[in-house]
Amino acid sequence: MLMASLGFLYASMAHAQSSDVFKIDYLNIPENDTGIKTQRYKFLFNLPIKLNEKKDYLITGVEYNRFDIGYSRDFPFDKRDLIRFHVVDLNLGFITKWNENWNLVTILTPRFASNFTDGIMTDDFFMNATATFWKENAKADKPYRIVLGLSYNSTTGLPVPLPLVSYYRRFHPKWSFTLGIPRSNFKHHVTNRHTFEMALFLDGYFLNIQDDIALPSNQLGSKISLSALVGAVGYQYNISKRMALYAFFGRTFEQEGKLRNDDRGDVFLLNDESNLYIRTGFKIGIF
Repeated sequence: MLMASLGFLYASMAHAQSSDVFKIDYLNIPENDTGIKTQRYKFLFNLPIKLNEKKDYLITGVEYNRFDIGYSRDFPFDKRDLIRFHVVDLNLGFITKWNENWNLVTILTPRFASNFTDGIMTDDFFMNATATFWKENAKADKPYRIVLGLSYNSTTGLPVPLPLVSYYRRFHPKWSFTLGIPRSNFKHHVTNRHTFEMALFLDGYFLNIQDDIALPSNQLGSKISLSALVGAVGYQYNISKRMALYAFFGRTFEQEGKLRNDDRGDVFLLNDESNLYIRTGFKIGIF
């Protein structure tokens, strides 16, 4: 339970610490031995608003994810309400200069995550929050960026914030790395246009099911979740300094797809087999 909860949290943290102002992203996790396949379509838009000459910024934005899940084998319950899900995040953030070296970034993210078969219900709503200190020196001989913070995710069932850590360094004109949670990578910057990378990161979802699924064990499936540890190789084509096309191809090393009850307890294992992981998209970032 703890490992899966950490997976949910850090996957959400990955979104919370995103430096993108615009993104269109497509994910395909093909069918594996359990007979389940997943596609995700993502759209993200964040608008930074400068508040004063001190360079304080208000960040407002929205992120939408649609999950299409396919099943090629029979399960001992009705799957009709487990095929399409939606996640809508409303982002409200504030960036301020904490001192000469550090910036403070706070983000509040109300979330609606459900199959929405009967409109919007109370159980579809979740609240996430992140607070981080961010230090960066892009003009150094070896540019670096440090992010240290805490993130709270109401979907995990863990009542305390957990750490968010990221350290980036461009230690050579053609090489850089990022170490942290929920993502680490190692990049080769072939030219200003072409970048290759190896990455290790967490992905997943936690979604409400509006009409509970009756199971043979006399339990009810009220939530559906996936937590995955992914290893991938990637390529990025940099259209400009802030704009890029990218693609990843990899595999999930650890994966758990489950139905859960209202207390987030496990009630049915859907998928614990590794999958291929294919993702591509377009983004505009702040760095």
